Amino acid sequence: MTKINLTVDGARVSDDVEPRMLLVQYLRERLGKTGTVIGCDTSNCGACTVHLNGRSVKSCNVLAVQADGAEITTIEGLATDGELHRVQASFRECHGLQCGFCTPGMIMQAVDLLNENPHPSEAEVRQGMEGNLCRCTGYHNIVKSVLHAAGEGAGQ
Repeated sequence: MTKINLTVDGARVSDDVEPRMLLVQYLRERLGKTGTVIGCDTSNCGACTVHLNGRSVKSCNVLAVQADGAEITTIEGLATDGELHRVQASFRECHGLQCGFCTPGMIMQAVDLLNENPHPSEAEVRQGMEGNLCRCTGYHNIVKSVLHAAGEGAGQ
């Protein structure tokens, strides 16, 4: 077992973990952060995307011990005082989801994209989101949601 200390959605956590435990497993199984979805376990789909020290990562590709000392934000940590984050609200308003399986990862990637580029073009959104897969929507409303959130000042 290895001792880790991290901050998850603003709360300090200290725990002993197996060195081989994935961050996605730790978040879901130990902390109950089930909004972080296990999709492919191969870092292809992006459903498990979280923010590690402010940058999006696929948590199925990070060991929990690698996150020691880090600040993690999950989809559950985006809302503030019961108010959805602008990107979350934009996905709801623009119908940027269908089954919802990929939505947490899409939103986390979109927030990171908008933090890096607050006013992206459609092409930049498509490029910035290409590591996250959706099997339902055809991406049109996802792109529309990110562009709408950019117009609302999301990520700033």
